[in-house]
Amino acid sequence: MKRRLLAGACALCLILTSCGQEGGGDTDTLAPAEEDRLVVYTSHKKEVYGPVIKEFEERTGVWVEVVTGGTNELLERIAGEREDPGCDVMFGGGVESLQLYEDYFEPYSGTGSELLKPGLRPEGDRWTPFSSLPVVLIYNTRLVSPGELTGWGDLLEERWRGKIAFADPAVSGSSYTAAITMLLCLEGDIWDNLTRFEDNLDGNILEDSGDVVTAVDAGSCPVGVTLEETALKRQSQGANIAIVYPREGTSNLPDGTALVAGARHGDNARAFLEFVQSADVQTLVVSDFARRSVRSDVADRDSLPPEEDFGVINYDVAWASGIKEEFLSRWASAGGEGKP
Repeated sequence: MKRRLLAGACALCLILTSCGQEGGGDTDTLAPAEEDRLVVYTSHKKEVYGPVIKEFEERTGVWVEVVTGGTNELLERIAGEREDPGCDVMFGGGVESLQLYEDYFEPYSGTGSELLKPGLRPEGDRWTPFSSLPVVLIYNTRLVSPGELTGWGDLLEERWRGKIAFADPAVSGSSYTAAITMLLCLEGDIWDNLTRFEDNLDGNILEDSGDVVTAVDAGSCPVGVTLEETALKRQSQGANIAIVYPREGTSNLPDGTALVAGARHGDNARAFLEFVQSADVQTLVVSDFARRSVRSDVADRDSLPPEEDFGVINYDVAWASGIKEEFLSRWASAGGEGKP
């Protein structure tokens, strides 16, 4: 198997192959004993969860079963399995969503928690941060000139009506984060601004957050809202997009990992949470995933603007989690949920 070296004093190998099992089907007769197993639900793409989980298997000898899906879908599944948990770890998902389901998780604080960047460790330790993800605006470089798109306020203007690539926040956790970020950055009543924004989308709501960059690159929507890491990866692959850090500011929230309450393989689950916050994996987060590390001792890419340069707002995760039900109700009643 090919291995790639991580930067740093303890350069380590990560194997880029599939995990023990994916999709949640029946295990085969060669599966190991219960004490050597771990079940992970993840909303990450395979290029993210694959190398992390494979290296965890290699180092620990633990056999990992992977079940993939959307953040909300997987969290609802965890809630439905409360009396008989089928999952040990939730790997991925916006922290507002994890906060909303915190009663289904057990507190955990790893040995490196003191090295987390300020503001990233949650009160109560019901989830642990994995990577830091600024929300950005993007535009098609062939259809939009520099300076035409500068901030959140532009997305409420008539000239962009029906031309904004935005994923359904009822499905996508990152899209919910983006929507709340926008509402916090705009002046005026948040619900009035939500109505104005949704009206300006004109029914053009995408099913998956991964479709945003595709739509902007193709030109079907000349502007869009996405995560910095998604835009950076697609830029490196040749997408015709440029990144804008909104003039009003933006959020820089982490996604997270959480230990399921009553997990059957609790010790292995804690070892996994410890692993994903390690300096080695956090170095991979920066070098291979185009994300920002959550550790203060792991530097971000030199090419990225420092956080203080793009106006990181005070994003209250507990508040954002607390209004999610009302947000989704308003979104659905206005016709946002389920539009083509």
